[in-house]
Amino acid sequence: MAAPAAGRGCWSENILDYFLRNHQIATEDGAEITWYHGANHRAQLEEALSSAAHMVEADVLLASTGAERGRPVMAHPPDTHSDTTLRAWLAAVALSDKGIKLDFKSLAAVEPAMILLDAVRGRLQRPVWINADVLPGPSGTSNVVDAKPFIDTVTSFFPAVTLSLGWTTGWHPKKASEGYSWAMVREMESICDGLSQPVTFPVRAALVKQSCPQLLWLLKRSDRYSLTIWTGKDDNYSTEDLLYIRDHFDKKQVFYDILEPQNCEFKQAIGITVNL
Repeated sequence: MAAPAAGRGCWSENILDYFLRNHQIATEDGAEITWYHGANHRAQLEEALSSAAHMVEADVLLASTGAERGRPVMAHPPDTHSDTTLRAWLAAVALSDKGIKLDFKSLAAVEPAMILLDAVRGRLQRPVWINADVLPGPSGTSNVVDAKPFIDTVTSFFPAVTLSLGWTTGWHPKKASEGYSWAMVREMESICDGLSQPVTFPVRAALVKQSCPQLLWLLKRSDRYSLTIWTGKDDNYSTEDLLYIRDHFDKKQVFYDILEPQNCEFKQAIGITVNL
């Protein structure tokens, strides 16, 4: 299926096209995109907005206590409260030139968050990704967000937004990691096959090397698809693992939202200057 045409500043525009056009990267290479991960509190958001990051990622849930109870705030479970509401977070980001990725752990937060996002859409003419884990993955124990109502709710507000659809995963240093199975990638493809907007699949770095045939198959299903490599803080993986991924996948289809020091080591190994 061919990718739909995406206008400048449209949320379905390829982020490499966007940042190239704005002279923020030099080549059509997903490794050039830098990320600030987990900007869930006011201090982290201020740091993210003053950093060299192109994309700022944060988590959205409904506050369970306090004056903001029932409203979208920026927090990652098990935290259920924050010093920053989604409304304030979006207002701050709208004054910057950063792209954003909003991560949802529950369906309940999605519609109220889309209402707030809709209110600032005219001031966010840059990449916007909406993320949820919609399928169980390798050793995944967290609850998934039901794919159909999640996608239906998001696209009812924003038909052309970039979707980030992943699998729940677990990591056990002393256990063999099985990777993403054929059943997992085929089920994901069945969810995404009828969609028209870009979809990126967040995949855990420590599980990608053993899943190359499956993930390569998935990416070949559509030129709308990409991978976003992410890492857990206690995961056991090496720079060589990241270089293996880079050698086996199209550079235009893989983004790297990874932690330090591996991020710097990886980018130095491939000749990309790191601006912190």
